[in-house]
Order: sequence, then structure tokens, then C-alpha cells
Amino acid sequence: MPHRILIIEDDPRLAEMVSEYLGNAGFRLTVAPTGAQGLAQLARDPFDALVLDLMLPDIDGLEVCRRVRADVDAPHAAIPILMLTARGDATDRVVGLELGADDYLPKPFEPRELLARLRALLRRTAGGAEGGVAGSARHDVLRFGRMEIDRGAREVRIDGESRALTAYQFALLSALAAHAGRVLSREAIMDLVKGEALEAFDRSIDVHISRIRLAIEVDPKKPRRIVTVRGAGYVFAKSQD
Repeated sequence: MPHRILIIEDDPRLAEMVSEYLGNAGFRLTVAPTGAQGLAQLARDPFDALVLDLMLPDIDGLEVCRRVRADVDAPHAAIPILMLTARGDATDRVVGLELGADDYLPKPFEPRELLARLRALLRRTAGGAEGGVAGSARHDVLRFGRMEIDRGAREVRIDGESRALTAYQFALLSALAAHAGRVLSREAIMDLVKGEALEAFDRSIDVHISRIRLAIEVDPKKPRRIVTVRGAGYVFAKSQD
């Protein structure tokens, strides 16, 4: 069954080009020209991923992203979100990631790069069936003290209470937890979740880690589950409360 993709983009020529390219790659595309129409479409129909432009004529893309993630009980709350941003606009990229976007692609872009990034997001959502951490696991649930990482259900629970993470954040957490006690560089983590190679200035993974800490740490400012190792990367603690 083809993946269903919602594109919220007000540039009709870009939307048509992307729709044709992704359609030829086997996706089913729906285009919404405004943020309000996109949110309404999400509420009506199931989609596998959202391609979201930040510059929209009514509600900007950052607000759309915030509303999607804030509606935690809705089926679309955890949908993978790929932002389309103006090249060099680092502030919007960081804010978008903080609000729950999974990845970003600066404009102008090659359609094949958009396709590659979408496929990577969908693999993560599917649990890494093509060889990622979750797909190669022998056990579906990892337990660390009060925390459970259920890779089959793609759910994180602390004391039995589910904590909200995006698909990409869950993949990052699973990768760290599967290598508990080992220091992993940013490059190693991205490789484990089938991410794109990091650019020298790209610190987006740090933003995602910050969002994960907000969900799972008792005190995100003094993290004990995911610890930063200065100059080296991150380590997921084997022993936890």
C-alpha cells in the first residue's frame, strides 16, 4: 500500500513539481495551500508523513508544527514532519526542531533529496525494518529502572506512563539505549538511525536530545539518563533510578 504524504505548501509550481516527482516514486500526495487547510486535512484523513513549508499565507509552519504536536491524543500527533526552510535560516530550523519537526530541507532543493529524506523518516517510523536498531532487536522492550522503551509499540513509558516523542526522537533514544554505557558520537548516532551525514555546523541532533530529555528526565537541566560527554558525544546510562 503506497504511503500517503500531505504537503502544506502555498507555491503551486513547487507543490506540483514535488507531487509529480513523489507520485512517480509511488507515493500518494495531497496538497494543502494554507496551514489551516493542512490542519483540517490532517484531522480528516490518515497520513504517513507531512512535508511542511514554514512560509505560509495564514498560519506559519512553526505554528502548524506546534499544533500538530500539541494535540497529543490525535492520531496524527506523532506523524513524521519534514520542514522546508529558507536556505541559511538557522533560527527557524532550530525552533522547528524544538517544536517537534523530525528533519528539515533548505530551499531550493533537489526532489531526489526530498525523496531520500522522506524514505528515511518512513523507515524510522516503521521501526527500522531495513536494518536499523529496532529492526535488528531480539527483544521488543528495553528496561532501565523505571523506564521502558517498547520498540514494538514505539512507545516510551516511565512508571507505566507514556511519554510523547516524535518518530525521529524515538529512533534516537532507541539507538542510545541499545548501546547503553557506550559513548556515541553524533556521527555514530546518526548512522545508527540511518540519518543523513552531519554537516560541520549542523547541531540539530542536540536539539532532538534536548527534547528527549524534556520527556524522560526528572530534571532536564541535570540529565541522568542521557549524559553529555564533552567533546565526544552522548552516553545512555545503564543504571537508572
